[in-house]
Amino acid sequence: MKNPTTRRHFLMSAAAVGATHLSPTQTRGLAPSGTLRTAHIGVGGMGSADLTSIASHSAVEVTALCDIDLARLTGAHAKYPRAKTFRDFREMFNNLENSIDAVVVSTPDHTHAPAAMTALNHNKPVYCQKPLTHEVFEARQLRRVAEQKSLPTQMGIQVHSAAVYRRAVQIIQQGTIGKVSRVHAWSHKNWGYDGGAISKQHSVPDTIDWNLWIGTASMRPYIGHELHPGNWRRFIDFGTGTLGDMGVHIFDTPYAALELTAPKWAQATCRQPTNLGHPESNKIQYEFPGTAYTTETLRWIWHDGTFAPPTAQQLGLAEDLLVPKQGSLFVGEVGTLLLPHVGEAQLLPIKQFQDYQRPTVSEDNHYHQWVEACLGNGSTSASFSYAGPLTETLLLGVVANRFPETKLLWDAKNLQVTNSADATRLLRREYRDGFSVAGL
Repeated sequence: MKNPTTRRHFLMSAAAVGATHLSPTQTRGLAPSGTLRTAHIGVGGMGSADLTSIASHSAVEVTALCDIDLARLTGAHAKYPRAKTFRDFREMFNNLENSIDAVVVSTPDHTHAPAAMTALNHNKPVYCQKPLTHEVFEARQLRRVAEQKSLPTQMGIQVHSAAVYRRAVQIIQQGTIGKVSRVHAWSHKNWGYDGGAISKQHSVPDTIDWNLWIGTASMRPYIGHELHPGNWRRFIDFGTGTLGDMGVHIFDTPYAALELTAPKWAQATCRQPTNLGHPESNKIQYEFPGTAYTTETLRWIWHDGTFAPPTAQQLGLAEDLLVPKQGSLFVGEVGTLLLPHVGEAQLLPIKQFQDYQRPTVSEDNHYHQWVEACLGNGSTSASFSYAGPLTETLLLGVVANRFPETKLLWDAKNLQVTNSADATRLLRREYRDGFSVAGL
């Protein structure tokens, strides 16, 4: 079954959207009764945390629960016994379209876009876990449809609303360290797989609907816990590696603070591709056009696995400085800002900034912010208008690790790598027959 959206139609839509991110979407309230009836797709792992956090808002009524894993679904239902349960989110929408007001998507990465777009097609606001999508094309399309429909959306980068990160944004935008020329970002995690083909196969447990778990991806035998419930992040068909898993959190503050748009290019240093797992160690470089808070251009370097954390010497810092295992560094014209994940920013050199008065910033509840937007109260800070371009940037780096040491020249307006047709083909996947979604 071919995707209903033609490439020509998409390119026209992409050109209309453009390459830069917008201010948080001004959304309309969709729950005038004062109660928000929520449906939750994926209720195990992070989905369980999302469910608990959304449900903690006094206006939320958990109305539907959906998971391909019956054990996880049963556990969630015990906590919310009034909710109806489903294995297939498509069946959930067919049965409860008029009984739910908003949808939370907490599935593995490869199902984010199909589930979120289905919700948008039913005119439902969406809270979607990070990274927003598995493919670059999907991120562009979710953003486009959410903006067209003016629906309240939020990507699940909860630390985006943390006071320490919001304060770091203000410090940068006040010009405290001058215009920024370089950003380093890193995570010591190695969410990749450098091994060979996995030959062992198992019988699918009665509690798991394997066909629905595979979803839009190509079918393959059940291989036990190598994929479900947690290791899917390591494999290219289902996850986005360390860059997608942790990079989205760590990229967020520099990307927002510097008001970056689309990069000019991306280049990866990593092992040769296996077409199975993401590399366990990556160094990804980007170059961005300048903004009001940067020099004429900005160089961005991501390090993960054995490349992380970079040494103090690599960062141009005093050798005795303790570099956190995860974090980012802004190199400015008159100073440097070191931002741990998650912690208070450190301005360097210390003596130069010892009298600096930090701005006072309050903590915000990322989940409740979305609920309130759905109720017509304010807007979200990580809507798909922001999350879409951020995710596109991350995923361009994920594509780059399939072409080591090749500088992929990026045309964001037309969504293509201008010097590699092979890389351009990796921006979008063909969905498996029976799993197509309008708009994707």
